[in-house]
Amino acid sequence: MKDKLIKLLKSEINALTTEEIVSKLNLNTDEILEVQKILNDMVQKGEIYYTKKGKYILFENCRDLEIGVLDVNKKGFGFLLMKDKEDIHIERKYLNGAIDKDKVIVEIIGRGEKPEGRVLKIVERNLNNLVGEVYKEKNKFFLRPEDKRNITIELSDKTTKDVVEGTIAVVKIYKEVRENYYLADITNIVGHKDDAGVDILTIAYKHEIFPEFSDAAMKQTEEIENEVNEKELGGRRDLTGEMIFTIDGDDTKDIDDAISLNMEGGNYVLGVHIADVSHYVTEGSPLDENAKEKGTSSYLADTVIPMLPHKLSNGICSLNEGVIRLTQSCVMTINHQGKIIDYDIFPSYIKSRKKMTYKNVNEILMRNNVPEGYDEFKDKLIKMNELAHILRKEKSDRGYIDFDIDEPKIICNEEGRCIDVQRRLREDGEKLIENFMIAANETIASHLSNMELPSLYRVHDKPDEEKLQNFVKITSALGYPLKGKVKAESPKNIQELLVQLKDKPEINMLSEILLRSMKKAKYQSENIGHFGLGSKAYTHFTSPIRRYPDLIIHRLLRTYLYENKIDKKTVSYYENLLPSLGDLSSEREVKAVEAEREVDSMKMAEYMEGHILDEFEGRISGLTNFGFFVELDNLVEGLVHLSTLTDDYYAFDKDLMEIIGGNSKKKYRLGDKVRIKVVGANKENKTIDFELVDDYKKNN
Repeated sequence: MKDKLIKLLKSEINALTTEEIVSKLNLNTDEILEVQKILNDMVQKGEIYYTKKGKYILFENCRDLEIGVLDVNKKGFGFLLMKDKEDIHIERKYLNGAIDKDKVIVEIIGRGEKPEGRVLKIVERNLNNLVGEVYKEKNKFFLRPEDKRNITIELSDKTTKDVVEGTIAVVKIYKEVRENYYLADITNIVGHKDDAGVDILTIAYKHEIFPEFSDAAMKQTEEIENEVNEKELGGRRDLTGEMIFTIDGDDTKDIDDAISLNMEGGNYVLGVHIADVSHYVTEGSPLDENAKEKGTSSYLADTVIPMLPHKLSNGICSLNEGVIRLTQSCVMTINHQGKIIDYDIFPSYIKSRKKMTYKNVNEILMRNNVPEGYDEFKDKLIKMNELAHILRKEKSDRGYIDFDIDEPKIICNEEGRCIDVQRRLREDGEKLIENFMIAANETIASHLSNMELPSLYRVHDKPDEEKLQNFVKITSALGYPLKGKVKAESPKNIQELLVQLKDKPEINMLSEILLRSMKKAKYQSENIGHFGLGSKAYTHFTSPIRRYPDLIIHRLLRTYLYENKIDKKTVSYYENLLPSLGDLSSEREVKAVEAEREVDSMKMAEYMEGHILDEFEGRISGLTNFGFFVELDNLVEGLVHLSTLTDDYYAFDKDLMEIIGGNSKKKYRLGDKVRIKVVGANKENKTIDFELVDDYKKNN
């Protein structure tokens, strides 16, 4: 009956009353009762809309109504996330009590440069995986959700025996007593709010990033040996005699890539050797199921929540110095124009000569200083850097878009408290590894694509034309009209925009705005290329310790290349499997990124709690109808609320992208340099408040 009902509603442009539905379907009395029950259930689930006039209509037939999941950011406004359409922007005043991750019905109230909407109804509260602080009231324990949602959660007595106030817990709702009042059981104790690291774990749990592994996975881990044995070397190429080494951050313990370089016939022979995690994490095993669920390792400030247990991630899979490790190698012959003219992909084993750090490598490449223990590697590193620059130029010539946006580095003390926030440095050492990994990923992707066998690609679609034109309007409003036609067809075109703006004081802010106008990269089985890299085929092969898609690629290489299994059954299996794995991996990546940003915001607020009334210089990084955001040199961002600008009445002009005084005509624009005073910071709310100091403002 439900199928008949949906078919009818799809065929009708206008909304229908119950009587009209009954008539068109020619229903008897029993069927009428059944249909009414189905209609009520579909309305409750948000599958159809019940109008104020008592009629039913499918959302796809409602021009001004949409249903979806709400994404609310720290700045107070949100977006209704749309799968095949542009996301709908929702101002804070139009959220109507909805919170992050709620399923909502939204009415479109504006269709200008970007759709604007307001929440009409909350269809379903996001009550999965609730995490928060336990508090006591009238001899009962309750949970205060971490995301501050306006609901009451009473905890059952049976799960609060050993709980104290201030405990951070994960709970599961088992009963709704009345609207916004629920009963729940504690399912997991994260720790006490005052314990070091619990603040980060709280956010991790909220985003379904769990540090635990299943008992079965840990049992499988125990059975894995700590060192590579002789039997495991069979069928692999011995590369232990080559000068192979790793370059990573100072604190990196999960090392999954190593590099080598030789010269042959005037060409560069670059070797990228990646930990063969697929040898240990077999398909369908408990470790594999855990890794699939996690999707990725999460790096949250000073805390790492690994995709694999430490025995693997820091031990047998990590390409540690001086020990034999199993790898999969991609060895590429590259000419002086940066073109890969030949390559070989094969199973191997290596023994890394040295665990290098970016800091020490940059001393050689950037400052011509050779740290202790690096003498024998100096010439090799310089030659590698020469190749890295050639590869970067080749990518740039074809349209590689380098946004070069700085990232914050959160520095915590032993107690886990943030004691400093710095810009993360990206010098030649970091770029060298980036260029080499991109070359290997492209080579692997191209090979799999040319084989015309099922694979998983890292894809990036071209930007939305409307969003791109909106960016052009912003630059024009700032007094920087762009030369030439701006189109979304070619990455080269986007690259030229950044070149035109590179010397402007607002370049960092403009780069971020342009980046936000781009589509998000994701994993899928259909190869549509990678727009941002200007690449026809791209995948992730180089980090299988910390990314599940890379592990999948290693399995495909083993199946197709090393075992030569390309029969119909194998091909059909991967054709059916890979699309869902791509979706799952993309979803897990988004959660990890969201958690990382939230942790950064929390730790920045924690840091600024110690700088109340201190003054800093910064630049205006964002404008809204309630104020403007200022970014400091260390990338900490805070809000100057309009209510604190008391010398005039100020309003936001969306078209001109400026906040302007009604009488004085004083303007605040994106990129303006201002001096602020920190007047508030709240780690719990992840907010930082600034006020302008006197009338200090420099337009430079």
